[in-house]
Amino acid sequence: MLAAMPPTPPTTPNPGEPPVRDRGDACPGALRLHAADDGRLARLRLPAGLLTVRQVMVLAAAAEDLGDGSVSVTSRGNVELRGLGEGCGAELAEVLADAGLLPSATHERVRNIVASPTAGLDGLGRADVQLWARELDSLLCGRAWTAALSGRFLFVLDDGRGDVAGLGGDVTLIAGGPGPRSVRLRVGGQDFLVADADAPGAALAAAGAFLDTARTAGNGAWRVRELPEDRVPDLAGALGGAGIAAEPVPAREMSQGAPPLPGPLGGTALHVLAPLGRFTAAQLRALAESGGDVRLTPWRGAVVTGFPDRAAAAHRLRALDTYGLITDPRSPWVGVGACTGRPGCAKSLADVRADADPGRGGLPVHFSGCERRCGHPQAPAWVDVVATGEGTYLVDGRPTPRTDLPDAVAAARTPSATTR
Repeated sequence: MLAAMPPTPPTTPNPGEPPVRDRGDACPGALRLHAADDGRLARLRLPAGLLTVRQVMVLAAAAEDLGDGSVSVTSRGNVELRGLGEGCGAELAEVLADAGLLPSATHERVRNIVASPTAGLDGLGRADVQLWARELDSLLCGRAWTAALSGRFLFVLDDGRGDVAGLGGDVTLIAGGPGPRSVRLRVGGQDFLVADADAPGAALAAAGAFLDTARTAGNGAWRVRELPEDRVPDLAGALGGAGIAAEPVPAREMSQGAPPLPGPLGGTALHVLAPLGRFTAAQLRALAESGGDVRLTPWRGAVVTGFPDRAAAAHRLRALDTYGLITDPRSPWVGVGACTGRPGCAKSLADVRADADPGRGGLPVHFSGCERRCGHPQAPAWVDVVATGEGTYLVDGRPTPRTDLPDAVAAARTPSATTR
């Protein structure tokens, strides 16, 4: 039996919302809304970023009817609705549940699953990890003990191309080559090989091993990297207890693959980016017009599926360009992100979305309103632009007046730039 952290009594953190269990984790959810300067904020977990056409339309309507008319995409491919009213929690929950976006009220914040968004579409991966994501989500929602995971605990499923393997998952699955055990399970400094069919179950067992270790450690760890150095999850025991054959192997670094650029993908799909990570309701509806599923990406974009051929995808791409989406890989806005900034966030020292510069290609760049750096890229190298107040920023630690940002950011985006 896996040990779960003891629950605390149900609470109702926002007026009009259904009771939820507060585990001491203040991470926002779809039921637990966060109070921001521009209204309430809801964060909705979307395993593998997957949305049906109907779900896209429901989100667009919710953004217009209940929020500020836009939907933000997070660095985990989840979505945020902002500008929500004080008493709309129960109405929002009903809308989301009716669309199949809230399968479990008790587990909605633990469904953090990032998967290679182009898996099964372009022939480059070694497994369709989108299928793993669906099975893992079902396992997470079907076990009472998994509700003890924090809203920050992250599962990463990479189809072997390396596009998401480096996104800092607590539990990472990486598809490999042929063989009876071809999937690498990575948790902290431990690597095991498991069979393809066992991958989702292995990820679940690894999460259970973490919870057991976190409970005995007693330091309140929400993520694997927060465990004390002398506390290592018993992966071998957890996998064996779940009946999963596993082979321990030396940890191996995997080269980070590049995210897909905007454009057609594999003949039946396309990829677009949301300017500064935010879709308007009209842009969301435009994504759904192809009739295929939409996969939101950790690069704050969307993969749109369902095209009969590459020509049809390219034609739709040109139409999406008219909605203000980033459709050209040469766009100077590719790789540029920003937090909410002023006036939505009380901690922000600047309106970073207004100050953000499109740049001239190169490394990803993120504009932050304060030193918390909310939403920064989960990438091995990126340009760090942080507001300090009074019209100045730190560009990779170098003080820069707001008027000099374009040149400073462009210089920092070169591949040789020093990044954190």
